[in-house]
Amino acid sequence: MMPSCRMKLRRTVARNLRRLRQQSGLTQEELADRANLNRNYVGMIEREENSPTVDALEQLSVALNVSPVSFFQVD
Repeated sequence: MMPSCRMKLRRTVARNLRRLRQQSGLTQEELADRANLNRNYVGMIEREENSPTVDALEQLSVALNVSPVSFFQVD
């Protein structure tokens, strides 16, 4: 049960990150620059290949000017 919960949460974060980034009109590279993260890391989060750290979520939320909670909202 736990692995599927993690995958579902990872998917939710990935989809919300992609949606928020696109709504802001930013490329992955532009977002990564604003968040002081590696572009490949942002892409891996969006593709569900990597789970973001709490620190990375904070950096991304500041760069996107949203609450960190936004990454966990279910449509």
